[in-house]
Amino acid sequence: MAPEPSAAPSLITYVSAVTDGTTRVFTWEDGARIEVRNLGGEIVIEANPAGLKTLAGHLLTLAQDGTPDGAHLHLEENNGLEEGSVGLVLERCDDE
Repeated sequence: MAPEPSAAPSLITYVSAVTDGTTRVFTWEDGARIEVRNLGGEIVIEANPAGLKTLAGHLLTLAQDGTPDGAHLHLEENNGLEEGSVGLVLERCDDE
């Protein structure tokens, strides 16, 4: 990943999402860079330390007790992901 201006927000950013009356807050770390590439047979998620913390935080938010099945977050090019990234959806699934 080349060090270019980031598509991620430049400051810590909070996004609130409400699903079935449950509010969850997703946070982006300052300077987070996340790139998602589809290499055909595998998906590569490449991120700097702030980006990895951001992704981990998103997953922990979805894992919180009381978060409904199907709650999800869309990350796309220039909307949380670096330019040239393929879209990424993080979704909670309570099926076993």
